Amino acid sequence: MADHLQQLLAQFQAQMTIPAIVFLRVAAAMFLIPGFGERGVPVRLRLVLAIAFTMVTWPLAIQRVQFPWPPFSLRLIIDESVVGLAMGAFFRLFIQMLEMAGTIAAQAMSLSQLFGAGVGQDPMPAIGNLLVISGIALAMIGGLHIKLALALADSYRVFPPGTLPAPGDFSQWGIRGVAGAFARAFALAGPFVLLSLIYNIALGAINRAMPQMMVAFIGAPAITLGALILLAVTSAYILSVWVGRMDAGLFNPFGDIW
Repeated sequence: MADHLQQLLAQFQAQMTIPAIVFLRVAAAMFLIPGFGERGVPVRLRLVLAIAFTMVTWPLAIQRVQFPWPPFSLRLIIDESVVGLAMGAFFRLFIQMLEMAGTIAAQAMSLSQLFGAGVGQDPMPAIGNLLVISGIALAMIGGLHIKLALALADSYRVFPPGTLPAPGDFSQWGIRGVAGAFARAFALAGPFVLLSLIYNIALGAINRAMPQMMVAFIGAPAITLGALILLAVTSAYILSVWVGRMDAGLFNPFGDIW
């Protein structure tokens, strides 16, 4: 009887080894993944989501790579956690892109003093808050959970279990992602920056023509109205471009998507 129990225990351990290894990477990524890793999401719910993602990612991962044996070691735990955090941080850049675009637009339109409670409870301009909430909603509608599971499973092709890439390649991947996010954020906020430039040039010309007029009192309501109209006109296009970039990043996180 004891021999049978030991055999069953050994089989159970062998069956649960791979899901446990996958859980290390998925759980680390879950702290930063857009939508699921927001600070407003309770920790217990994140744990449940990490287990659910593990159950989905596990069958896909074993089709892509051979998992190491013996299974657990301190280096394996550290490597899997680091890779998971790196994947989560990369996907988080897409939310940061919307936040930066909203901040640039608000600063250009003199609306940066209007704050709203962001998704992560951090103060941000109301434009950025609107873009972030709308972007997360669109991503969820578009099947973000499925795309994230596939991306995490594909990460095992580039980062096999228990191995880390060369530090130079790892850092270049991160630097390229941060630089690309900044560039895309500025491009998304481009219409607001252009409108701000036109507004300031016109305000300067009017001030030179009529120095006695308080142009700031006239221009402030005009730039606010113009910013709101421009936001209503361009928000759909901004979000569509952002969704396309995020889908490209989820499909090929390690390619030239920026």
